[in-house]
Amino acid sequence: METHFSAAQLADPALKEADDILRRCVHCGFCTATCSSYVVLGDERDSPRGRIYLIKDMLENGRKASPEVRFHVDRCLSCLSCMTTCPSGVDYMHLVDFARGHIENTAARPVKDRFMRRLLQAVLPHPSRFRTALWLAVAAKPFRGLFERAGLKEMATMLGKATAPRARAPHSRPQTIPARGQRRARVAVHLGCAQQVLRPQINEAAIQLLTGQGVEVVLARGEGCCGALVHHMGRAEAARDFARGNVLAWEHVMVEGPLDAILITASGCGTAVKDYGHLLAHDPAYAERAKAVSALAKDISEFLADMIDIGAPQSWSDIRVAYHSACSLQHGQRVNEQPRRLLRDAGFSVVEIGEGHICCGSAGTYNLLQPEIADELRERKLGHIAAARPDCVATGNIGCMTQLAGPGAPPIVHTVELLNWAYGGACPAEIAHLQGRIRSMQAAFADKPLKAASAT
Repeated sequence: METHFSAAQLADPALKEADDILRRCVHCGFCTATCSSYVVLGDERDSPRGRIYLIKDMLENGRKASPEVRFHVDRCLSCLSCMTTCPSGVDYMHLVDFARGHIENTAARPVKDRFMRRLLQAVLPHPSRFRTALWLAVAAKPFRGLFERAGLKEMATMLGKATAPRARAPHSRPQTIPARGQRRARVAVHLGCAQQVLRPQINEAAIQLLTGQGVEVVLARGEGCCGALVHHMGRAEAARDFARGNVLAWEHVMVEGPLDAILITASGCGTAVKDYGHLLAHDPAYAERAKAVSALAKDISEFLADMIDIGAPQSWSDIRVAYHSACSLQHGQRVNEQPRRLLRDAGFSVVEIGEGHICCGSAGTYNLLQPEIADELRERKLGHIAAARPDCVATGNIGCMTQLAGPGAPPIVHTVELLNWAYGGACPAEIAHLQGRIRSMQAAFADKPLKAASAT
């Protein structure tokens, strides 16, 4: 793509990067076939190619974001399916993130939109605030209809999705959980923000599985939100503040001893942490330190599949598991094969979901800010899941789990919860009815007498 930035504009490193990204686009349109928003909306401006043109025009001419640009960029899920498809390697993720920052700084938004975005930014990244907000939302559920009639559909959606927060997990405070048996590795596990309120048993299952495999787990003092939630709403500096806090927290852990990895159990967070090197690239005090943290960041499935040998499971089953590959994992991190392999090796029958590259509609806060599009994507995804006829669904992202759960959905669990169960941990409560379909390996072999050795 030909661009026309001035020399003065290109002196700005951010605009220079945007120019480099734009120049890689060859207008081929392959991205439109796999873009989740374009698939359901059919508007070229709601495709990556269309948004690239809108962003290019805005940035080249130094314009404030117009209502049109804001409208269509807001409808992007950042699922990054386009990046997996693009033959030219267009770095759409960083381009649209930069555009969101420009929109946040220059666009006029309706009062309702500003209120909703500020509310989410103030609450979701902070577990204590989020926990309180959930209790209030549950109490306000009977008034959901009033919000809808008042035109506050986003607020009504929040109330509809609200569930009572789970009890605090035993491992929700800074601590070191020793490995059981000989120590094979030392890792930090990122507890995250929303996940530890909505489903703390995911981190508990991860810790139990890891320590059982001889891995010492450290929960770092001072860690917090990865920054993705605010970053995707255009608050780049707030995202950098979260990133700096996490870099400091994990550096303090590494003073006590080296880490083999920093493990993330929510793939949306993992994509963000792996990008800290880019996010803080122009911060002289943190650039190299952020790169070091990003290099250590791994999705838990990567660590279990590629960095340690977890051996044979303690149990085996005929449970049919539909694996939902979260966009942030398959497109953002390019982690595809490892979760499937781990589930198969653990004795589960793994089945694929049709249109697996299309987003479920979660996308961080997207399902709260764009509920109509998110609901259409959810129904589309649930239709493909139903066609696979699974006993349950496994995925690696809390956002996808909360988006898909509810009416019409089979039980949804995290990949690590199933793995922990197969390796001797507790059965996830959501699939307690399947408990009779898993057998211990010891019992399975005990039922089969050994064949007598043949005479030689």
